[in-house]
This record gives sequence, structure tokens and C-alpha cells, in this order.
Amino acid sequence: MFDWNDLRHLLAVARHGSTIAAAKSLKVSQSTVHRRLEELEARMGRHLVIRQPTGYKLTEFGTALAPIAEQVEAAIKSVERFVSAADATMSGSLRVTCPESIGYRLMQSGLLDEFQKRHPGIKVDLIMGDRFLDLSKGEADVAVRAGDQYDDNLIGRKIAAVQWALYASQAYVSRNGPIDVPDELNNHAVVEFDGALKSHAASKWMKAMAPEARAAALSNSIPGLLMTVKSGAGLAPLPMPLASKETDLVSLISPIPGLESNIYLLTHPDLRRMPRVQAFFEFIGSEVESVRRALSGESDLSATIDVARAT
Repeated sequence: MFDWNDLRHLLAVARHGSTIAAAKSLKVSQSTVHRRLEELEARMGRHLVIRQPTGYKLTEFGTALAPIAEQVEAAIKSVERFVSAADATMSGSLRVTCPESIGYRLMQSGLLDEFQKRHPGIKVDLIMGDRFLDLSKGEADVAVRAGDQYDDNLIGRKIAAVQWALYASQAYVSRNGPIDVPDELNNHAVVEFDGALKSHAASKWMKAMAPEARAAALSNSIPGLLMTVKSGAGLAPLPMPLASKETDLVSLISPIPGLESNIYLLTHPDLRRMPRVQAFFEFIGSEVESVRRALSGESDLSATIDVARAT
């Protein structure tokens, strides 16, 4: 009657609301999406979508079909993960997703090079970005994530904790002066967290400490926050490993008491048995102290505090 590819195109349109966005997500042409939907509707003898000025909307029948199609999708992804995990070879690509700041410190530490030496047949593909890739859908094999471990579909372990400090540029401090206590934050300009970062613990700390501060700018990524603070626009809390080596930044509250981000090494339970994933987990476990120092910036901490006090 129909195949899985037909349902994939229906789900993509349902999730994105347009055939252009659906085509982009599936890496096909818009005409292919139209054709697949028309073929599926012809085979079922029912209309599945309605075109509106703002995009596409599922019909009543399409809305009822969508959750069943999602179950099919989940079952197929489960089969794909099972097949991947059954691959007993210690060669091939291992896709590791992480934020840019963590990826940079991993590469700088030499840990990935050491893993490559121990397992020359495994190629680590580092996928860096702020968007959480979906491991259950095969977007990556392993995730290194900062923050709360709230995805119940993943398993793993905590591998580091990162402290945060309040930073400003040297130019900003020269113009506006330093702060001695958090209460003085209300008299300063701040860089606010935007997008997915709004719920970050550092964003909540800033709003609690400086509810009346003037928002000079918004940023939806940690690297974006860093660059905005460096520009002199205002103050913001930043992870110390990322900001401590920036010579044109001044740490004003260092570290911020009670504010730290845990870093986790995670994978999907079905992928944990994959030899490549298992090898990476075992390597991180054997080098956990080196990993912790690399990701937490522990070696830079005392120097950062000394510079802040001198300033």
C-alpha cells in the first residue's frame, strides 16, 4: 500500500509546517515532498494535508495518522540502532556531538588524538553546535553535554563540572568601574541569555541578582555571549574555562558561588553495546581525571583569580 519513505515526508511536513522546510530537513527537493505526499494520498484515497496561506496543515485524517506514523518511525530507528550496535568491527566513524566550547577544549587537550592512537580504525567526527542532536534518531552516536541530564532516553555518566564567573571587558570596567557586591549589578548594563539559554542556571542567577539592570544585548549561544561581553556591551556570567584565557576580560565575581554546569557523556542504551561507542566510553573512563581537568579549566583557575584580584 505504501512504504516508510511516504510516511517520512508526511511527518516532516507535519513537524515543519511547510514543504520547503520539510524538504530541507529530509535533504530532498520540494518537488519530491509534493510528489511523495500526492502518492501517499492517492494510495490511501484520503487527503492528508491542506495548503493554507501560512503553510500546510494536516487534515483530520492526517492528524489521526501522524502519531501512528511516529510509532513506525520509532520502530525503524530502533531497528537501525540494533543493526548499528550489532556491528562488531572496531573501525568506522564515531559521531560525537557537543557544544563548541567543549569541542574546542577536547581538541586542545590532545585527548581525541590519544583515542585515535589507541584505536586507529575509529574516526571521531566531532559535531559541534548548541542544538541538541537526537541520538534516538541516529543524528549522532555519543553526546557530551553541559547542564542537567534531563533526557531519560539516554544513559551515561558525569565527567566534569565547570564553574562560572561574572565577566566584563577591560574597556567596560574602565568606563563604568568594577563591582564589589552582586547588588551593584542593577547599576550596570548586562548581556541577557536568549533562546534556549533563557532557562540556563546562569541566566536565572543574573535575573535574580540584577532584575533592574539594563539589557544591552541578547545572545542565544555561549560563544555569542563571550563575543558580546568582549565587545564591551555589558556584563554576563560565562564558563570559566572558556573566558579565563581571554586577556581583555576581567572576572568581577570569580567564581559565582553555587553556579556550575555538570558535563555528561551520554549515549542511547541501544548504542551502548556498539564496539566503537564502548571503546570511547572506556577511554574516557580511563582518562577521566585528564578529561575533568581539560573541561573544567582547573589548571587555569588560580591564575584567573589572581588576575581578577589584581584588577
